[in-house]
Amino acid sequence: MSADVARVREVFEEIRAEVEGYIVGREKLLERLYEALLIGGHVLIEGVPGTAKTYLARAFAGTLGLNFKRVQLTPDLLPSDIVGVMVFNQRTLDFEFRPGPVFTNILLADEINRTPPRTQAALLEAMQEGQVTVAGVTRKLPEPFMVIATENPVESEGVYPLPEAEVDRFLFRVLATYPSEEEEVEVLRKKLVHGESLEVRKVVGAAEVMQLKRVIEGVKAEEPVLRYIVRLVRETRENSSILLGGSTRAAVHILYAARARAAVAEGRDYVIPDDVRDVFFDVMNHRIILRPEVIVGSYSREPLWTYKTVMRVLRSVVEAVPVPR
Repeated sequence: MSADVARVREVFEEIRAEVEGYIVGREKLLERLYEALLIGGHVLIEGVPGTAKTYLARAFAGTLGLNFKRVQLTPDLLPSDIVGVMVFNQRTLDFEFRPGPVFTNILLADEINRTPPRTQAALLEAMQEGQVTVAGVTRKLPEPFMVIATENPVESEGVYPLPEAEVDRFLFRVLATYPSEEEEVEVLRKKLVHGESLEVRKVVGAAEVMQLKRVIEGVKAEEPVLRYIVRLVRETRENSSILLGGSTRAAVHILYAARARAAVAEGRDYVIPDDVRDVFFDVMNHRIILRPEVIVGSYSREPLWTYKTVMRVLRSVVEAVPVPR
């Protein structure tokens, strides 16, 4: 293990220790947030209200010493409310730019499916290019930059489905489920101590985060691993249950995520098939479209039945592709 990769893992352990002082049962989701940050990705968190999605995002940003802003996305929100607007200054008799909340390091887009597609699309350039264009002028966003979006998978009234182009910009879609009984009791214990306060210690700053991102770029992936990734993605295009499979961008995102996972979870500077399998479900579950008959045939009154159906189909994809030796 190189010293640089060891530092990537060490920082994660310190972040986890700080966050676990306030939040219970979110280790895997925290790992995904950290991995996404290190490769310039974004995370979509699905979960019913009250599962600590916003709390976790705030705690994560606090441990990194990064600027954090939250936008409550509503049906009447305009694109300018996110990216910024030109306003007339009566003193200078000229227009000046007033930046929106997207000018931050970590942006929490709360309930992203409650705002119309036009406003959702305002995030596309920011997420893909790290910049926004207002009144014909392009402005760079701070680095690092990351969007954490939340979505309630149960409600169907007053919501707008995310466009495929935007969904594809999210590196991971992760489910925030209810905690176990013991975890829920532990949540109450922590609330007796901390209440709603959140005073996590700063572990690193923006400068070191950028250094850690460069470390991930040096994580190696050999030819058999690259072919394994491609075969998994191509299998999603051939699976009889899937109408639309993963794109080439999906394969690229699996590679990037596997590199981050190798360093963060295992402290390795090279990727193995286990890293690919670990990230595959969270990278792919929002990028495929199932055939209608599969969805209808698996219908259940359980709130998350569609998500579980997608995961079952993706497991069949993984089982169909031989693991390289």
